[in-house]
Amino acid sequence: MLLPTQTSWVILAGGQASRMGGQDKGLIELNGQPLIQHVMNKLKPQSTNLTINANRNHAQYRQFAPVISDTMADYPGPLAGIQAGLTHAQTDWVGFVPCDCPLINDDLVARFCHAAQDSHDILVAHDGHFAQPVFTLIHQRVLPTLTAFLERGERKITRLYQECHTDYVDFSDSPNCFLNLNTPQDLAQFGTLTS
Repeated sequence: MLLPTQTSWVILAGGQASRMGGQDKGLIELNGQPLIQHVMNKLKPQSTNLTINANRNHAQYRQFAPVISDTMADYPGPLAGIQAGLTHAQTDWVGFVPCDCPLINDDLVARFCHAAQDSHDILVAHDGHFAQPVFTLIHQRVLPTLTAFLERGERKITRLYQECHTDYVDFSDSPNCFLNLNTPQDLAQFGTLTS
């Protein structure tokens, strides 16, 4: 069985956050702490190997964890952050979560590790109704496929998953894990959404 210590995890904070008015989403405060801190608080007890994918404000993000940037220009989306994470990782399996989900499960890493098999290329969280494609655990062997995918101009994450041996991890008992704060309205409503 795959052990959490055999995985590394990357928090994706490299987007443009256009729905948040272009502010750097991971640094927006929620209850007096930046969103990235909320995610770190959830992941740190689960993994000792954490990295942040960011394309600006590196000095601020480095206060929380080592920072890596996309190798591709112009913010091509989460797949560019995933490519960067796979490129820099020292482990065969690399997990990814977004920076705007403060309610990540305390057993997220363990669930992914428990589900991983040698035959899998990619594992994706599923909330019982929908796949949550940015919550994923990916094997290093996917990197050449991903790089070729990006180089031919593809950006749709679910299309990559169709090209690989992808399976799903059940989170139907905890859909709040994937509550993401995309807009100022989401931030303002957060207290009511979680109560």
